[in-house]
Amino acid sequence: MVDHDAIKRRFELLGPVLDERARRLVAAAEALVLGWGGATAVSRATGVSRQVIREGIKELSQPQRPAGGRGRIRKAGGGRKKTVTKDPALLGDLERLVEPVTRGDPDSPLRWTCKSVRKLSEELNGMGHRTSHRLVAQLLDDLGYSLQANSKRLEGASHPDRDAQFRHINERVQGFQATGDPVISVDTKKKELVGDFKNGGREWRPQGEPAVVRVHDFAIPGLGRASPYGVYDLARNVGWVSVGVDHDTAAFAVESIRRWWNGMGRTEYSGARRLLITADGGGSNGYRLRLWKLELQKLADVTALSIRVCHFPPGTSKWNKVEHRLFSFISSNWRGEPLRDYETIVHLIAGTTTSKGLTVTCRLDHRKYPVGRKVTDEEIATVNLTPQPFHGEWNYIIRPRQTSKL
Repeated sequence: MVDHDAIKRRFELLGPVLDERARRLVAAAEALVLGWGGATAVSRATGVSRQVIREGIKELSQPQRPAGGRGRIRKAGGGRKKTVTKDPALLGDLERLVEPVTRGDPDSPLRWTCKSVRKLSEELNGMGHRTSHRLVAQLLDDLGYSLQANSKRLEGASHPDRDAQFRHINERVQGFQATGDPVISVDTKKKELVGDFKNGGREWRPQGEPAVVRVHDFAIPGLGRASPYGVYDLARNVGWVSVGVDHDTAAFAVESIRRWWNGMGRTEYSGARRLLITADGGGSNGYRLRLWKLELQKLADVTALSIRVCHFPPGTSKWNKVEHRLFSFISSNWRGEPLRDYETIVHLIAGTTTSKGLTVTCRLDHRKYPVGRKVTDEEIATVNLTPQPFHGEWNYIIRPRQTSKL
């Protein structure tokens, strides 16, 4: 006859030292000793369900344990139920709160939200759910969301002839390089405040001794901003940068090209009679600027070069070689370093190199370039400009006024 009281008493004595798994196995052992009907008898005496006792019997028949540990204490699925199990509407409501402000490609495996987890938790609680910001963060992670910074990828509406212009530029570049004529990519880098201002990025310094910079980014009188204008030689992987102290005008842009030619281009391409310039469609070298073309005419006259210009279509400046072959490495070289004065800027730019052999020459340009220079119809009429058949506004040749044969 089964002594239910004895079984109950044993369990009461062992209870304080039994964890969930041990309780299950002890109950199973009692049932096995009793034989047929033992699971029912032990269940009545101890309050442990027959299903749990049967599971314990299975475990005792297969007593293997994970190497280096005691094995699983709680049965899979046991213990307190998850909030999402008790509240099946929680995930759906969280998705609906996040979806209106979701950014990025909906097909991407990673999505992100700009609402804080605390704010989402407050709104969910206001809808009758019981949650916390920690639980919301965990649920968002399970749903494939993550916090991310903005990514510059949208270029706006693209011109219908965008790809055709890219092909046109590529063909012109290859043609010039095949004959050994110079091809340069030009543009103005982002203007930089000169002084002890914070510069993005980090650099190695003694622990606890960061470079101390100003709290507010207000231009310092007498220093102002630096305008680095870059000229990148596609064939030789060489850069030239003129750092302007005044306005970034078309006159400054062409003067930078002239300095490149006099400082290095003329020597490297001593027999050249033509030059190809690839440039953005806007800024100080924009295709609409009369002053840009007038200054290029002066450069053509002085150098006797036939200057062919190819502009990138609107909104495609990132494809300009000077951006990712020169400017990106300059930014990386001076990361975390305050641009305290013009001398520092020049040295940091000139010190930019890459494993693929990039070298950079940098010079300071102290000249003044006043804004508001108007080019009259009479002046622009003197420019010896020949628009090309394909998008003549983007592609044109400016020849020296002494000859039209080049």
